[in-house]
Amino acid sequence: MCYKPDISRAPDTLQHFLDRKGGLSPYSIRRSETPPGGGDSHPRGEFSSREQKEASMNPQDTISSYLLRRLHERGIGHLFGVPGDYVLDFLDEVIASPIRWVGNCNELNAGYAADGYARLNGAGAALVTYGVGGLSILNAVAGAFAEHVPLILVNGAPPARRREAGALVHHLVANYYLQLEIFKKLTVDAAILTDPRTAPAEIDRVIERCIAEKLPVYLELPADMAKAPCGEPAARDVAAPPSSDPEALAECVAEVAALFDRAAHPLLLAGVELLRYGLGEKTLRLVEGAEVPFATMLGSKSVLPELHPQFVGLYQGGWSREAVRRQVEESDCLLALGVWMTDLDTGLFSMNLDPRRMISAGGGQVRIGSHFYPRIRLGDFIGQLAASVRPRSYLASHPAEPYRPKAPFVPEAGRALTAPRLYEALNGFLDDGMVLLAEPGDAFCAAPDFGIEEAENFIVQSYYCSIGYCTPAALGVALARSGKRPVVLTGDGAFQMTAQEVSTLIRERCPAIIVVINNDGYLIERVLHEDGPYNDIQRWRYAELPGIFDREGQSVGLQVETEEELAQALRTASREGDKLVLIEACLPNRDCSAGLERLGRAFRQGTQKKLQINPNACDSSFSAAGPSRCA
Repeated sequence: MCYKPDISRAPDTLQHFLDRKGGLSPYSIRRSETPPGGGDSHPRGEFSSREQKEASMNPQDTISSYLLRRLHERGIGHLFGVPGDYVLDFLDEVIASPIRWVGNCNELNAGYAADGYARLNGAGAALVTYGVGGLSILNAVAGAFAEHVPLILVNGAPPARRREAGALVHHLVANYYLQLEIFKKLTVDAAILTDPRTAPAEIDRVIERCIAEKLPVYLELPADMAKAPCGEPAARDVAAPPSSDPEALAECVAEVAALFDRAAHPLLLAGVELLRYGLGEKTLRLVEGAEVPFATMLGSKSVLPELHPQFVGLYQGGWSREAVRRQVEESDCLLALGVWMTDLDTGLFSMNLDPRRMISAGGGQVRIGSHFYPRIRLGDFIGQLAASVRPRSYLASHPAEPYRPKAPFVPEAGRALTAPRLYEALNGFLDDGMVLLAEPGDAFCAAPDFGIEEAENFIVQSYYCSIGYCTPAALGVALARSGKRPVVLTGDGAFQMTAQEVSTLIRERCPAIIVVINNDGYLIERVLHEDGPYNDIQRWRYAELPGIFDREGQSVGLQVETEEELAQALRTASREGDKLVLIEACLPNRDCSAGLERLGRAFRQGTQKKLQINPNACDSSFSAAGPSRCA
């Protein structure tokens, strides 16, 4: 059992805690161990060996049952989606399998739910019908591709015999291959399963690539192939993940370890690849072994626990707290692990980082100034470096400014609620049993100031930024981690896009807390640009929606306009721990966080730094996302 430190007093040193646990870090990330192969490919479990495959052979396999068995072996226990006539036979097989069907209100929501599920589970899957279903889920697949989320999309298709005859069937657009060609642009692999002899091997290849490369994949299953008998592949030797070049790895690690040893102010900047590849625990061992401070970015927030005494804060270029900005930008040895230098992660490119003092590792390579090492797996690099660096006395003379326990929210009687006070109250309300999902907009502009005590308790689409994502994603989070309570912070404009998924959350008994910021429209657009009527939206009575969707008393809806009402609503949410609670927080239509105010000023003043990026070569700062960033 993982030791949970007493936060009633802030620790002076990490050793204070290590002594109490005989050397075991109290901040160990509560998740399955990264596998010994470097952690880049299968962080939540290896593929079945050939012996395991033969032991699980089923002579009665159909293409559907084989696919479902492979999904289940990868740890997928839920399948999100919407039924349609081309997937009904497949759905019969789903009901007979260990995988539980979770029907959604529409395909886009199903994709968002599968994305949220995959971020915590290691992979997620969705099922939709052809044309109207596949093209509806496309935006969610695009988001998973941009953010490197392993999502498996199964798309039912018209019968193969109709395809061969060129028949004009319902849901068809242009031709039978258009949809496949579209999804090839937004997935790492795609296949149509028209031959029972080759379908199992194609299924294995496509799922393997999804898990290994942390990118979505597409499987198209014609309706008359769903129950077609199939056998195991003739040979299913799972390809080993790409390995690091041992000589390059040894030379690279030696160079970095020497730089760390000579540095006066080293610092580790933890990026989003650490989340995607399950490398948080390995990185934690590195920062504790080297005794160096660390910072995170918006997309990687909570990859390491923010209660840790070596955590200095969240870095966003010029938007950062001044103490954080100085520590990161004045470091003479900045180790950036899996960092994506996106606009919102860098304060609209307002970072001031000297590449001569920066080590960038990610995307299968390491860059040290002008030195470039290809074929270096990030997990291998972190593991070898942790074994090579020496503990330092740096923290004793330059202690990091640790995260301090949150102050309780004390409401002022009769005071109208404001955005800063709302965020202050929510920050004090969150605990380590909750996962915060921050919607693109003011919610994730405020998120850097939230203290996330436990690793991986924060989810945000900081790169693709599709508003409406968080409410359906909370469904996936709740089902992936049944012991966690999702807390959604969303604006009214974003909520209106996917609000109907509240009904699915209620049906699935997911005790989410959804805070809808009701400020009568698109706040971020009002801040970024001159306000206009296009930013106004229809006013809803949000607090009444749970009563509309729920006929069994499994939810609560509350509207708050004052600080006292908010405090009471949060107490109700704590008391009703097994129910969905929706809190409608009424705010003035231009009231926002300090973070959004900074964004608005920068946007209006045109302060974005001009970047020179070679489209034919991926700089290590951008290459972490692989082909999706360097098309």
